[in-house]
Amino acid sequence: MRRYSYIAVAFVVLVFGIIFIPRIMDRIQHTDVVDNKRLSKPMPLSFIELNGEAKRVPDFVFTNQDGRLISNEDYLGKVYVIEFFFTTCPTICPIMNANMKRLEEAFGNRDDFGIASFTIDPEKDTPEQLKRYAENLGVFSQNWHFLTGDADTIYNLANTGFNIFAGINPNVAGGFEHQGYFALVDQNGYLRSRRDSFGNPIVYYLGIPESELDIQGTDMLLEDVQKLLKDE
Repeated sequence: MRRYSYIAVAFVVLVFGIIFIPRIMDRIQHTDVVDNKRLSKPMPLSFIELNGEAKRVPDFVFTNQDGRLISNEDYLGKVYVIEFFFTTCPTICPIMNANMKRLEEAFGNRDDFGIASFTIDPEKDTPEQLKRYAENLGVFSQNWHFLTGDADTIYNLANTGFNIFAGINPNVAGGFEHQGYFALVDQNGYLRSRRDSFGNPIVYYLGIPESELDIQGTDMLLEDVQKLLKDE
């Protein structure tokens, strides 16, 4: 009886191979390309939500490097990137703005793209100082504004408005500390970002290199700014 059982099992395996394996191979050959395209298709950018609602950039009005008042309304209709920095920063700010220059070089000639750089040292970073800084950086875009104003208002915008930490710390180089993040804003003033491998919004883009990242924050921004500009 055991021999007959082996024969029966072998027969079933043979029939399965004859009928189903060609179908499986055919399906692999004809659908792998489609599945790979589906997997590599860029995901739409997420809205950053707070209490279940898409978060907009808070209202602000500051003075730029040319002495002009610039508000969030000046950026409506534009895709733009924001940062918090200070001109005498000896650590991450030069790296951040070297990366921000990459964005300007890619999109700075467009009227629908902008950058907002808020100083966290407004006492030293007067419009004149910001003007010198912009010139030394080689800024050419009319929509890259270096903004200064009341210190408490700037810190509130950073820490509460964007949840990007900035503060005074006499124990660190330069006397100020802040996170090296960039934030992406769409044409309607909403904060946007791509998602991570778990499907969660990354919220912010790291403005300095990080060895553990497969793709750097600035490279992500170059792709995602382009994506928003195409979505107009």
